[in-house]
Amino acid sequence: MKLLSCLSPGEFEYQEAEMPKVSKGKAIVKIKRIGICGTDLHAFEGTQPYFSYPRILGHELAGEVVDIEENNEISKGDQVTVIPYFSCGTCIACRNGKPNCCQKISVFGVHEDGGMREFVSVPLTSLVKKEGLNLDQLALAEPFAIGAHGVRRAGVKPGQTVLVIGAGPIGLGVMEFARIAGAKVIAMDINEQRLQFCKDAWNIPHVVKAGSSAHEQIQEITNNDFCDVVIDATGSLAAINAGFQFIAHGGAYVLVGLQKGEIAFSHPEFHKREATLMSSRNATREDFDQVLEAMTSGQLSIEKYITHKVKFDQVKNDFQSWLKPETGVIKAVVEL
Repeated sequence: MKLLSCLSPGEFEYQEAEMPKVSKGKAIVKIKRIGICGTDLHAFEGTQPYFSYPRILGHELAGEVVDIEENNEISKGDQVTVIPYFSCGTCIACRNGKPNCCQKISVFGVHEDGGMREFVSVPLTSLVKKEGLNLDQLALAEPFAIGAHGVRRAGVKPGQTVLVIGAGPIGLGVMEFARIAGAKVIAMDINEQRLQFCKDAWNIPHVVKAGSSAHEQIQEITNNDFCDVVIDATGSLAAINAGFQFIAHGGAYVLVGLQKGEIAFSHPEFHKREATLMSSRNATREDFDQVLEAMTSGQLSIEKYITHKVKFDQVKNDFQSWLKPETGVIKAVVEL
């Protein structure tokens, strides 16, 4: 079978490998769709935390089960998506129902080789199927689950104001599930093209360009209340640090984006608000189920979300271009 390996930052190579064999507790999945995530782009750039090379990227996956031991829930021929966070099942996080932040977590395509290959061996517990959804929808379950998890962490309620900083794929997923939760959503980004996309394709009522006037714009939009929930989906240190100024008194700040460095904020300003600061890591099966149900019910549409599609053989040549803002990529999807 063919695979694509990221040998080092900026360097891809197609390679041949042996077919995986079915084993106890696992299934063989023929990969048919791969969503390209910010994690993949950062890994290619050499800026992704917790990363080593060489590595086969890819964790937004959809495919067909082609080999499996007898199982009551998943069968040969089923179309599935993959929960790409493999947990130990025994640490304190796992025991408390939070396998998404397992102490020994291994993320497909990050800590171990991922799905940018024709066939993969996947734990049965990581497979999710949903009748009536197509391969594109299944492949995008994971990034939307990240957004759903962040919104659930924040406990977003109907009528609240939610500021989402970062209008990339993950930020858009956060916006959608904040909307589904009944919130009034504000999008913030430095990229005017992405903000226009939020207005035109996502019907976000308020968009704010990050910068010197952002504080005043948020103040005006919220009638001086500021935001019940602020969610960062950038991973930018400057954006994360700036986000503290937008929290309402009694509000919450959720960090979905990941930064290598140390964040800094004014303790008195944070303290007087009795604000809550939390991180949101990965997603759980509950989040995947919510996303797939939202797709099935029509609450969540992905048609405008996918802006670029390429065949597997094109990835090596096209990948570099997806790092450039002028390319206009929101979500690129690889077809096999």
